Amino acid sequence: MSFLIRNAKPDDLSSLTELMYEYIVGFYQNPRPPIEKIHNLIQTLFEQQNGIQFVAEQNGELIGFATLFFTFSTMKADKITVMNDLFVLEPFRDTEVESQLFLECQKFSQNHGYAQMTWITSTENKRAQIFFKKMDAIQGRDWVHFSSQQYF
Repeated sequence: MSFLIRNAKPDDLSSLTELMYEYIVGFYQNPRPPIEKIHNLIQTLFEQQNGIQFVAEQNGELIGFATLFFTFSTMKADKITVMNDLFVLEPFRDTEVESQLFLECQKFSQNHGYAQMTWITSTENKRAQIFFKKMDAIQGRDWVHFSSQQYF
């Protein structure tokens, strides 16, 4: 299987938008955000100031993406990355494509001086939990995740 992991670029806007909708609506069954918001997010990530997106490409088609956001950790007293998304189309799950997207995020975080890469996944997403353990991830036990019920 031949594929390429690379930074997302402006030419990817349409394909990346479709992949993000597949992830948000198809996979997680969340409401469909307006296309303007998706495009604004992708454009922000192209600037690589607040985060970055990587894509997996095969034969000119995008088959997956990963998103890192840049922030800080008070506990680390340092900058960290948050891998907010790691998504590949169904035929590419549990393959080298998924692993290489993850490793690209780790490599970027290490090479750019971030103290840690962190992420969360749904309690229902057992497949992802197995994958992350395979990638030598440490499951958190000290914190409970909360969020507001509404969008602002």
